[in-house]
Amino acid sequence: MQIGIIGAGALGLYYGSMLQRSGNQVHFLLRRDYETISAVGLKVFSINGDFCLTEVNCSKTAAEIGKVELVLVGLKTFSNQDLIELVRPLVGTETAILTLQNGLGNEDLLAAAFGAEQVLGGVAFLCSNRGLPGEVHHLGEGRIRFGEVTGAISERCQQLAKLFAEAGIPCEVSDDLTRIRWEKLVWNIPFNGLCALTGKSVTELLLHAPTRQLVVSMMHEVISAANRQQVKCQIDAVPFIERMLIASDAMTDYQPSMMIDRLEGRPLELESIYRIPLERATATGTAMPQVDMLLRLLLVGEN
Repeated sequence: MQIGIIGAGALGLYYGSMLQRSGNQVHFLLRRDYETISAVGLKVFSINGDFCLTEVNCSKTAAEIGKVELVLVGLKTFSNQDLIELVRPLVGTETAILTLQNGLGNEDLLAAAFGAEQVLGGVAFLCSNRGLPGEVHHLGEGRIRFGEVTGAISERCQQLAKLFAEAGIPCEVSDDLTRIRWEKLVWNIPFNGLCALTGKSVTELLLHAPTRQLVVSMMHEVISAANRQQVKCQIDAVPFIERMLIASDAMTDYQPSMMIDRLEGRPLELESIYRIPLERATATGTAMPQVDMLLRLLLVGEN
């Protein structure tokens, strides 16, 4: 399959490399890593085994890539003002657009520009970080869950799930995109924000009893808001949070993307991970006071 990667950060580089290794024609839109990857290839350091792609299709502009069958979007949402113009040159009448970006609102933006029938949304449960130029480090997890914006489990979904599975990427198709988006926020909202504010890793937050309790309290707050959205099945808070904590306890000193962005002086994904969820919670009469406070504190460090 012809695949274009928009947003070749830790997520885009990892999934794109896995898809290329399994035989797909993958095209990466690159900025800071362009010179290195075009010259020497892409190195993947993974818990499942390291590998190197010596020949990689690199482009500096989306127009150089041209039309593809699948656009995989991993762009940080603080760059969403550029998203449509980056995606547009890759889209033909039969192109599927799958966004694995964080937070809420991404599918709405793409559907308004290209039509809901071309857009899928999903979440990535992936622990990965950038290394030196031309390197990506896969530290854990890797599975994705996605579905059609329209809510149906289509033949296209099944074909894409097979494509990912054949590339070694565990994949689940869902008919409830709203729920899976909010389920990811249950993790993203407390850990991304608290790690960015404190400079402490996931492990350090969980080993400190007061911050562990704060994480749990915020998770309950997010789930309460999620269950007031148009989800097909409610999230059972206690067992869901327990599974989240078990998975997070296994993330040895993991630094979430927002923590790394703050440490490296980049903007934070506050709109999609905090503002829009707060707006949608308010619209259903649900208060998230701890999440609101976290957003206000995070805004102090933004330009």
